[in-house]
Amino acid sequence: MEDDRPRSAVEIAMARLKQRDADSGVADRTTTDEQKAAIAEARNVHAAKVAEVQILQRSKLSAVFDPADRERIEAEYRDELRRLGDDLERKIAKIRAV
Repeated sequence: MEDDRPRSAVEIAMARLKQRDADSGVADRTTTDEQKAAIAEARNVHAAKVAEVQILQRSKLSAVFDPADRERIEAEYRDELRRLGDDLERKIAKIRAV
């Protein structure tokens, strides 16, 4: 029996999404403690790598005055951050898949 209280739009949307997942065969799995610990470790490693890249970025930019070189260095920095983020997402997906 359903609860007769009014529901918010968010609750209605979440119920619809859960129903759509159930209809398509997507299983609702909870994350184990081991997975949570592995994900936390992956995020900590990611944060450390990002901090290292930021420090190196500041160092590189402090020595460069040409606008074209600065733009190239900034583009490389953005690419490196994107790569690190993609690596983190892949690691988390792999951990959750186990």
